[in-house]
Amino acid sequence: MYISKSLITDENVLDKYTKDELIEALRPVSSIISKCEKAQQKFAEGTSHHTRFKSMIKAMDISRSLIKDEIRKRG
Repeated sequence: MYISKSLITDENVLDKYTKDELIEALRPVSSIISKCEKAQQKFAEGTSHHTRFKSMIKAMDISRSLIKDEIRKRG
């Protein structure tokens, strides 16, 4: 999956959120990952539902990683 660097590093977007807000954003993202992993277990691998949850988990993992990177940059 390709993510445009201009979307991620746009200073106007990054300046909108404080470090504390970014830290708070990790909680719901982690919660979504946990809920998707639990729901995914109810479906056999290869089914559309299992694949859908896999995609959501991957997207949330990327989001969590980007948020954590920005938090680290801010010290």
